[in-house]
Amino acid sequence: MTREYPFERMRNIGVIAHIDAGKTTTTERILFYTGKTYKMGSVDDGTTVTDWMDQERERGITIVSAAITTEWKDYQINLIDTPGHIDFTAEVQRSLRVLDGGVVVFDGVQGVEPQSETVWRQADRYNVPRICFVNKLDRMGASYSYSIQTIREKLGANPLQMQIQIGKEADFKGVIDLLNMKAIFWKDEMGSEPVVEEIPADMLEDAKEQRAVLVERIAELDDNLVVKFLEGEEITVPELKAAIRHAVLTNTATPVFCGSSLKNKGVQLLLDAVIDYLPSPAEVPPVKGTDPHTEKEIVRNNSLDEPLCALIFKIVSDPYAGRMAYFRVYSGKLEQGVMAYNSSNQKKERVGRLIRVYADHREDLAEIGAGDIGAVLGLKNASTGDTICSAHDPIVLERIAFPEPVIFVAIEPKTLADQDKLANALQKLSEEDPTFRVHVDENTGQTIISGMGELHLEILVDRMMREFGVQANVGKPRVSFRETITRKVPKVDYKYAKQTGGHGQYGHVVFSMEPMEQGSGIKFENKITKGSVPTEYFKAVETGVKEAAEAGVIAGYPVTDVLVTFYDGSYHEVDSSEMAFKMAATFAFREGIEKGSPTLLQPIMGVEVVIPDEYLGDVLGQLSSRKAEITGMEPKPGNAQAVHANVPLAGMFGYATDLRSATQGRGVFSMEFSHYAPTTEEIKN
Repeated sequence: MTREYPFERMRNIGVIAHIDAGKTTTTERILFYTGKTYKMGSVDDGTTVTDWMDQERERGITIVSAAITTEWKDYQINLIDTPGHIDFTAEVQRSLRVLDGGVVVFDGVQGVEPQSETVWRQADRYNVPRICFVNKLDRMGASYSYSIQTIREKLGANPLQMQIQIGKEADFKGVIDLLNMKAIFWKDEMGSEPVVEEIPADMLEDAKEQRAVLVERIAELDDNLVVKFLEGEEITVPELKAAIRHAVLTNTATPVFCGSSLKNKGVQLLLDAVIDYLPSPAEVPPVKGTDPHTEKEIVRNNSLDEPLCALIFKIVSDPYAGRMAYFRVYSGKLEQGVMAYNSSNQKKERVGRLIRVYADHREDLAEIGAGDIGAVLGLKNASTGDTICSAHDPIVLERIAFPEPVIFVAIEPKTLADQDKLANALQKLSEEDPTFRVHVDENTGQTIISGMGELHLEILVDRMMREFGVQANVGKPRVSFRETITRKVPKVDYKYAKQTGGHGQYGHVVFSMEPMEQGSGIKFENKITKGSVPTEYFKAVETGVKEAAEAGVIAGYPVTDVLVTFYDGSYHEVDSSEMAFKMAATFAFREGIEKGSPTLLQPIMGVEVVIPDEYLGDVLGQLSSRKAEITGMEPKPGNAQAVHANVPLAGMFGYATDLRSATQGRGVFSMEFSHYAPTTEEIKN
């Protein structure tokens, strides 16, 4: 049986970063130094613990977030290693939703990269306190100070330099701890025993100056310390640590540490920082939800004595164990064998096996209490974002918001035998991944799968073939366009009247419709006055509008960024029904779209390309041919340039291959969805 830790001795943290900054290698070292593994895994060799899927090991990237529980200096650490590739951004999103703190890893050569900014913004959205780790300081061109500068300038953060590196690039061999004024070296190859020594004489003056700057910046964060600092009093190390901890918890400052995970340097000090500065479950604010019956706000404290409240943040279809739901307990405790109430779908289910997860290994538990993260087997009706609670004290937590898919392909089974297998695989994969959508095209009868990018869909199709044994034909990736209107339509008047043998059908609605700013979606406002339409039909009208918006009038793509105002109508005492008003709203919406000068919107991607200087001209030419709008360029360490551009997603298919050939394999690029913009291009289906 696993030892139970009090709240104060628990940490729920995630390792987040841009792709290839070294998250998985850092996680691997954490597991080794905390005694969870006895052999260090390697991303290149495909032997890491958290990258356990075949696709992850073959490509050397993280695809799904993996949860692990470990211990360090008598503290329990629940650790989630998240993906860095933008196609798997939902994995980061759902992990940050349930974590209390984050370790943000940066590449010491590149500093802040585009996906670093994305995960930082996601952490801001959920108010996740974080510490930073500048990795890869053994590489050519690595610079700790440059990385800190980019954290300050690009992220608008307040970084605190906690260490000075000893030795640069290949000669990197240790760090100076500025708080304790000691030098730490890693002399054995495994880095298992950090050696604490006095600061080298040639670095002592620099260390004193840097410490004075650090103490002044920490003092600025605490009113009591400001007084001591101005009066020239000595501020003790415990006082400095307490001030840093408070600043981290309130997101007013971020301590920055350094090292090289691959060369086994700096990770133990990072673990100490996790304990010293990141919050325990007792220090995060109480969770807020709503009563499903009265819609009133409910606050639940992080306590075992309160009623059960847990959030399911991930569903996994395990080929051996079956359907597994990862959850975070916010209050009370979840016990094996009890009936739990799912307040999101209002169903009761018996809790099967409760398990502590260690990547793809697991350990059975009798119960999992507040502040902890675990997984449960056997919940058939639960999905991502559902709340599990006590039926006597129900609460619904806010669901996790996920981005909309931007790319789709058609898929069909190769044989009749594959048909059922394909349907089963698609259902299970869409349950696991909320950004993976499946629908059948009404016009062609084709099964369409949608996702966040080429790699995302490629991985999912690969998983279908390997894990579910499905043989399928897959079409070429196509862009998921949207439709909208470009001008206001003051009045759309539609009367739905049908006369059949018995009761007829009568529904009459009057709308106004107008375009809204990008990213607004479909907004429905009800401004009916004087009872021209009874209240019981309002919901049907809104449903009709929302369903009609799923297919536009130009090419059947979803409609977005439109405000629909329902301000008048009429009804018949006998013939009116919810169905009649829903049909009237559907036809009125379509008519309004046609009157509003509809246009197609295409997804625009924010792209960053990093290349050696000599290839700049070729790469700019390539981007220009793909209809890119260059938004800026900046020099990077090592005679490199970073080109920033907005490019239509349709122009980015196959770009990785073209960039490699134009730069002899030395160019890299990253992209993320930026916004939708009008397109004049003809759609080629």
